Amino acid sequence: MEGINKQRLFVALCLPEPVRRLVASLAEPLYGVSWVRSDQLHVTVRFLGDVEAEWIAGMCERLGALQIEPFLLPVEAVGAFPPKGPPRVLWVGTGAGHPRLFQLRQRLDDALIAAGVDFDVRRFQPHVTVARCSGDAASAVGQWLHRHGEFAAPPIRVDAFDLYSSVLRPSGAEHTLVRRFSLAAVAI
Repeated sequence: MEGINKQRLFVALCLPEPVRRLVASLAEPLYGVSWVRSDQLHVTVRFLGDVEAEWIAGMCERLGALQIEPFLLPVEAVGAFPPKGPPRVLWVGTGAGHPRLFQLRQRLDDALIAAGVDFDVRRFQPHVTVARCSGDAASAVGQWLHRHGEFAAPPIRVDAFDLYSSVLRPSGAEHTLVRRFSLAAVAI
């Protein structure tokens, strides 16, 4: 449970409204599938979990100092996690292997470590979570993946990243923007 002196945080890229609408249009009635609300769609760059309130100001100061050139990020393909077994999450891909996205992730991690923030180290698979699945959804999900396998939206321009707080509610996670950080161009 979230403590009074902690906030459940994550760093994400927001989707421009036209891309968000396209991604949201993938939602269709499927047995055992709960779709993420359009206003909650984003690309998680780093999940931080519960962060002590006293660490947030220093973390924000370091995140605000990041320098990386803005870049274009593709939004294409659909898939499911885990790759084997019953699907639990449906996703839209974003920049698998994109060098600037991975550079952003590395610089974020370096800034967070320098600020003393602990986080879970996992393999980075950039994506937009579009739905969560129950164990009974495998057949419907397989058909959905086939129907939308060629999905592509216009690339998004990444010139900022966001720090969000997340509160878990019975109706799903509720995300609130804490602060937006513009990407500062690298001086040459």
